[in-house]
Amino acid sequence: MLSFLESYMEPSADEVARNIADDFRKRRVEKGLTRKAVAEMSGVALANITRFEQHALISLKHLIMLATSMNYLSEIKNIFAEPKYSTMEELLQIRHNTGKTKAYTRKP
Repeated sequence: MLSFLESYMEPSADEVARNIADDFRKRRVEKGLTRKAVAEMSGVALANITRFEQHALISLKHLIMLATSMNYLSEIKNIFAEPKYSTMEELLQIRHNTGKTKAYTRKP
């Protein structure tokens, strides 16, 4: 029963980071690239790549550099490209705020 409920829970930030790091390593190995080769291709220090693969820790800039070197830039570039909503109220809010550059909380 618990595993059934867990399938409906959102993953934690750490779980998502771990999955991204694991997927990166899989893609690197599939292409037959060493960490050193990716470091040279991307400009990201070897120590940062090692830390990413082992501990799922990396800066956004370095992640973008790795994605670019492995031809995955469009996947990262478009991460927030489309609005997401789950209710009609959210959709109406998005439409109302389209084009605005700042978000304000209305004062009563």
